[in-house]
Amino acid sequence: MTLVLWHIELSHYNEKARWALDYKGLRYERRVPMPGLHGVRALIETRGAQRRLPVLEIDGRAVGDSTAIIAALEEYAPDPPLYPAHPADRARALQLEDYFDEQLGPEVRRFVWHHTLADTDAVSRALFTAPNRGRERMLRATAPVAGFFVRRDYGADDDGARRAREAVVASMDRLESELQPSGYLVGDSFTVADLTAAALFTPALHPPGRPFMPRAVVPAVQELREELAARPGGEWVTRMYAEHRGAYAGVPDVVHH
Repeated sequence: MTLVLWHIELSHYNEKARWALDYKGLRYERRVPMPGLHGVRALIETRGAQRRLPVLEIDGRAVGDSTAIIAALEEYAPDPPLYPAHPADRARALQLEDYFDEQLGPEVRRFVWHHTLADTDAVSRALFTAPNRGRERMLRATAPVAGFFVRRDYGADDDGARRAREAVVASMDRLESELQPSGYLVGDSFTVADLTAAALFTPALHPPGRPFMPRAVVPAVQELREELAARPGGEWVTRMYAEHRGAYAGVPDVVHH
């Protein structure tokens, strides 16, 4: 059976799902919808249950949400595990996964979109990690309307961006406070907590080994990137990618217009 992941190249939640698949060494096919139509694709694949990507087709069903995808993968391919064996450690890892999902992921997205949306060229360079003239023309044609809905959907305004920056820095504080002597967030090995934190920081950081990073970043994002990269937590994200980010073993991405 072929696993199929519907994903957005740039998205950090999609990177979380890709990382889990690659860490487990699974062969799967990646499919990329046109940005702006990804919500429609998610609704189609999940029969109305999910309006955001990633969505994974597995065991004859479509699983939406990166957290649910990892849970499904733990059943489908338990080794190497992302959930700790000890119940207390597992509960702690899932708690931290939820923290970074809810407190970091939306805020870093809000901050980056607010500072990027005003520049259509910057949006194009961010969304399309390799030049694609057809998709870029469609993006330019729909940018005014799409930008309005993105700002409304994510709360990407001046006040939201200010609060988002504070929240991202607070998440870095939390990450550094949770690190164990082992160098991991829970116990002595890499878990879903480490994967989630590292993946969701990537819009603000640029660790080598993270696929599909934007071709350019705007000054406000670059400033935050430099601040976080200089911290122990920023160095930790780079180390997680160097030591635990597996390589994609599937076919080239299938792009849907």
